[in-house]
Amino acid sequence: MAGDVLVQVEGQRLRLSNLDKVLYPEDGFTKGEVIDYYSRIAPVMLPHLAERPVTFRRFPDGVGKAGFFEKNASRHAPEWVRTVTIDTPGSSTGAESLDFAVLGDLASLVWAANLAGLELHVPQWTVGPRGAARRPDRLVFDLDPGAPATIVECAEVALRLRELLVADGLEVVAKTSGSKGMQLYASVTTSSAERTSDYAKGLAERLEEELPKLVVSRMAKDLRRRKVFIDWSQNNPKKTTVAPYSLRARPTPTVSTPVTWDEVAACRKPADLSFTADEVLDRVDDHGDLFKPLLTKGPKLP
Repeated sequence: MAGDVLVQVEGQRLRLSNLDKVLYPEDGFTKGEVIDYYSRIAPVMLPHLAERPVTFRRFPDGVGKAGFFEKNASRHAPEWVRTVTIDTPGSSTGAESLDFAVLGDLASLVWAANLAGLELHVPQWTVGPRGAARRPDRLVFDLDPGAPATIVECAEVALRLRELLVADGLEVVAKTSGSKGMQLYASVTTSSAERTSDYAKGLAERLEEELPKLVVSRMAKDLRRRKVFIDWSQNNPKKTTVAPYSLRARPTPTVSTPVTWDEVAACRKPADLSFTADEVLDRVDDHGDLFKPLLTKGPKLP
């Protein structure tokens, strides 16, 4: 696979480069294998990327070197990759708007993988045909463990949080972050862009009061040791979370992996909820898309 390779992907012509380059040195996972993973996971991943502007976390020299976030896709994108212009007032780049890619098809996903866009991050809202942002349609809770807490403690918090969400009429799905923690999602219908953040903050504060030795809802890092921080702020329309099935820039090619609630309940050690790219492909063969409930319109938040 040395050198550049010209390929046709669903009618689009792509030049793939440096396929032998190792992007995960610890286990020799190459750029070609990254592209292969994203090509094979596409049937279940693409519906969760559809209509959502993507922020890339790129690692052209592999995860052993510093990567960088990239939002402005227009410098690299061929004309057939859909881009949408999103207002970004106060952006660190100083730009008042940026052109984000929308990865709606296999060719676009392969193009992103060829850029060594290992991580794909998306907001909890979609764009309309002309690029206007819609109201949030997903609720997310990002469970972040403070050492020495791990995903084991996150699983305990997730089970209690699920009880509260189900009591409010929501169908909840869970995934690993692919790093240290876990994320819970529900499909919702909202009346305003701030509604999901307000609701999530209220539940996080309720759990902090109920489980003060295990949960913290405030962002100060000095409060997080041994506890699980329920990051409700990820519902802010300006923020993104790592997409389901995205690779992560960890020493090995771990994936942000949808999991069953039985798996969450059975978690006793971090390895119980850690999955690499090959394992995730096998899981999809066995389970299908565990995040499929997010693809249907959700109920109004209570």
